[in-house]
Amino acid sequence: MDDSQANCADRNEWASDLSKIAAHCAASDLLDLAAQLANLAEDLKVLAAMPIEPAVTPTESVDKA
Repeated sequence: MDDSQANCADRNEWASDLSKIAAHCAASDLLDLAAQLANLAEDLKVLAAMPIEPAVTPTESVDKA
């Protein structure tokens, strides 16, 4: 194997390693996103169980003296 073939093999191995690292990072990001969505779903369940109360609006009282 000459130098150019060795360099090409090194580059291919390096690219393969980078590809594996990128795939691992993507999988990790997806797991993080899934965990955040699960937490959001739990929060929404809690909110859905709460009764909706009408908004209280202050009334203006006019004092006539």
